[in-house]
Amino acid sequence: MLITIVSATPFEIAPTVKYLKEEFDEKDIGLYEKDKLMIRTLVTGVGMPLTAFQLGLYLGKEQPSLLINAGVAGAFNKSLELGAVVNVISDRFGDLGVEEADGSFTDIHEMGLINPNDKPFEQGVLNNKNSEAFNFLKKVSGITINKVHGESASIQQFEKKYSVDVETMEGAAFFMASLQTEVNFLAIRSISNYVESRNRSAWKLELAIDNLNEVLKEIINGFMKK
Repeated sequence: MLITIVSATPFEIAPTVKYLKEEFDEKDIGLYEKDKLMIRTLVTGVGMPLTAFQLGLYLGKEQPSLLINAGVAGAFNKSLELGAVVNVISDRFGDLGVEEADGSFTDIHEMGLINPNDKPFEQGVLNNKNSEAFNFLKKVSGITINKVHGESASIQQFEKKYSVDVETMEGAAFFMASLQTEVNFLAIRSISNYVESRNRSAWKLELAIDNLNEVLKEIINGFMKK
């Protein structure tokens, strides 16, 4: 069985890589094996273009049993605690479209350039229908953008248009690649900050990364027992 862990940056999964180096046999750079389980780590780079490109290259050669997208996220939903690890079960492209003369935003589906129900979209949303296999994590909705929000007025305008829990810079590209290639996938994110007027001093990045990797190791150990 091959599980591929996909991350935008190496530091987001560094504790899991350390664990794999200690507990598994390293067969190649980024490839670890123990008994019948193989774990591949794939660091794509930040953002949708790099994620889509690297996944396209990888999935053109490999067919993993499970893809796991792991990283941190900002939360619109203030009921989510900083450091909480969540299962993103739906995602969408949040800034692919046009800015209108009045400052409003019209997305690519509303423009009629991509039918909102063309496969793999469902009303403009990308859904993970296999997420029930990981019920120990809270399920949330996500949105993916190129420019993370950090200004009050734009946040309010965005929240008025989209009702979602978290934002990332790679999620929808990961969903799209997984759905188009029909690979089982899981998207987990740990909340590092709230989406509010930008204030890095309020972020809990270290806590988020620690908790994210504890969950990753828990998932790996679960598969070891099967």
